[in-house]
Amino acid sequence: MIAIDPSEQTERDNYKLMIGSIVPRPIALMTTLSADGVVNAAPFSYFNIVTANPPMVSISVQRKGGVQKDSARNAVATGSFVVHVTDESNVRAANLAAANLPPEASELDFAGFTAVPSSAVPVPGLAEAKIRMECVLERAYPLGGTDDAPACDLLIGRVVRFHVADELLSDGRIDAQRLQPVSRLAGNAYAKLGEAFSLDRPE
Repeated sequence: MIAIDPSEQTERDNYKLMIGSIVPRPIALMTTLSADGVVNAAPFSYFNIVTANPPMVSISVQRKGGVQKDSARNAVATGSFVVHVTDESNVRAANLAAANLPPEASELDFAGFTAVPSSAVPVPGLAEAKIRMECVLERAYPLGGTDDAPACDLLIGRVVRFHVADELLSDGRIDAQRLQPVSRLAGNAYAKLGEAFSLDRPE
């Protein structure tokens, strides 16, 4: 087995090891609202559950040269955002939303998304998602890099409203086969759900 010291590697080399090892990664398609009322949408695969009590999710938004991305800046400024689950039906549009547009331009128009009003936060959601979670910002942590130029913003959001397509719910559970989630691998590679299997947990 090869032992690798990350301190002796470049940032790019460490990045390649991490995104190639931590797979598959679910993709959060996140909407935020700017101070000028522009709806921003962007996909993030550094995304996961934090806790169910109360329901919280985490999204790590990488910075470029220490500068916050629109998504992180808007979420911190408004204290809210909406997370959508990326699936086979919307993944191509989600990928388009990753385009580097100026802050005054909305990715919704560029990617072909349709805005829908949220119930509990001011940020609109996307009609094309089968699952969306309206979130209020619990914590925002600038991490990594240097004190003057952090590498990312770790956002912790508390879910205050779930919206789930009718056909996905059965006895309060999500049918993953009907959801058809898409995950991120390394580089430009994505993956579908694949074959599922079950294991009994030890008592």
